Amino acid sequence: MRLLLFNLMTDESDPVLGFACNWIRRLAAECESIDVLTMQRGVYDLPANARVYSAGRERGYSKPRRLWEFYRHLLRLLATRRYDACFAHMTPLFAGLAGPLLTARGIRTLLWYTHRQRSAQLRLGSAMSWRVVSADASSFPYSMEKLRVTGHGIDTEFHSLPPSGAHKEGGRTPLLVVQVGRLAPIKHQATVIAAVAGTEARLALIGGAQNDNALAYQRDLQALAQRLNITERCIFTGDLPPADVRAWHQRATVAVNMSPVGLFDKAALESMACGLPTVVCNPAFKPLLGAEADLLLTTGPEDVAGLRDRLERLCKLPAAERIAIGARLRESVEREHSLDGLTTKLLAVLRTGELPAR
Repeated sequence: MRLLLFNLMTDESDPVLGFACNWIRRLAAECESIDVLTMQRGVYDLPANARVYSAGRERGYSKPRRLWEFYRHLLRLLATRRYDACFAHMTPLFAGLAGPLLTARGIRTLLWYTHRQRSAQLRLGSAMSWRVVSADASSFPYSMEKLRVTGHGIDTEFHSLPPSGAHKEGGRTPLLVVQVGRLAPIKHQATVIAAVAGTEARLALIGGAQNDNALAYQRDLQALAQRLNITERCIFTGDLPPADVRAWHQRATVAVNMSPVGLFDKAALESMACGLPTVVCNPAFKPLLGAEADLLLTTGPEDVAGLRDRLERLCKLPAAERIAIGARLRESVEREHSLDGLTTKLLAVLRTGELPAR
């Protein structure tokens, strides 16, 4: 397959979107060639059959200039290359802008979108796409026949169990709770701070403030921690590279993810892949939790009492039991949300429009 791929950011150092480079590498291993047209590029190490072209946001180009660069690259690529399909990763704008040109050449577009936010861009991009894929039915905000649910693509070789004997208690430093995600009210870090305040655990909030509103929210969170008298055991790490996030997961006791319905957050799957018991509030995760669903699933993103109860119960378990729970969660992620599995599903939908038979 010769693939045209639209990508929002192609920079593996980015703490939020860096994972996309790994997706490109895995797809490139199964394709003859991939041409990546991206809004912004940075640091990446891709195979020789994957080439990257940028609309120039990393150069500070204005929106009109980026639009010009997008069409300049696209028209040149369409004039000089032959493509079997187009994969638009979190770029409904690109799918919409390129749709008429690709359709005229018989190139089918597959749009990946995983977020609950509706927009005119998403409606246009979906209309211009042959198929749409999302990690979960709840993570795509429109109901349409062309939607296919694939699960996430977690690199379970990278997001791995702690090195044997590397930490105390068979692999976990006692009583450390971690939450990974940008600082934003929709991530409900305030719920986590309030819940941890009623326990003896330390808390690491891993993720940065992306704008002025988020900086104001961070100050509110810090003030909340001070009011609850847990400032000394509440750490704000800011944005971290993926290897450092993995290190936090590998030494923590419990992970927490309070993303609500519609945000099927891959950060929760990454902590599970590291063998870490992970408390969630989104019922979309319930099929992965097995017999531990009552212990790991709260009633909602503002359920402080429920979260505190689950943290206390998990922290009181013998280390061997927590490790066993984490191992079962990792098996679920490997079975349902591995990167190899997602690659197979994406290629099947690109070729046939349908998911492979299980």
